[in-house]
Amino acid sequence: MISREEYFSKRDPSAFPLWQKATVGIAGAGGLGSNIAFSLARAGIGTLIIADYDIVTLENLNRQQYTIAQIGKLKVEALAENIQSFNPFINLVLHPVKITPANFNAIFGTADLLLEALDEAEQKEMLISCWTSNYPNKHLIVASGLAGYGKNESIHTEHYGFLHLVGDMKSELNAEISPVATRVAVVANMQANLALELLAETKGM
Repeated sequence: MISREEYFSKRDPSAFPLWQKATVGIAGAGGLGSNIAFSLARAGIGTLIIADYDIVTLENLNRQQYTIAQIGKLKVEALAENIQSFNPFINLVLHPVKITPANFNAIFGTADLLLEALDEAEQKEMLISCWTSNYPNKHLIVASGLAGYGKNESIHTEHYGFLHLVGDMKSELNAEISPVATRVAVVANMQANLALELLAETKGM
């Protein structure tokens, strides 16, 4: 059995203790959300709150952190299973529900920071509105434009106070442009990387 001390050895001595104390919300457990969760769990975030009502399907496997054996399972439960296989010391708070204005605060109210990883534009708008109105002084990291592949140079981050947008800011998913694992993971990891940076700054104040 690996001890907690052994598992977390050789981590950043200044940032890691701050990440361990952090609670991070992830809205969505698909291509963005599952990749974000994997990276933050590996980095050492203490608590992840993950909300998604969907189940794993075959078509998810080209870009999401699930396996064939998990098809039909709730995404939040399958994701927790996969995360705990490499980090048994993380605290996972799972909400297998659709995020609405009515349950938003109950789900994410304890989060220090929120990452948006939703598919539908209306859901994104609702989430941004709920977070910025209820928690105007907490950071929100939103994905904007990740369809297709290649064009690394077009992916960037824009900052608007406590709201941060990551992506190319223009490419939308449609019947002709599908999500590809490489570009989805790039945006997801840029979101996760920014979250680590912001947490190190705010928690260290």
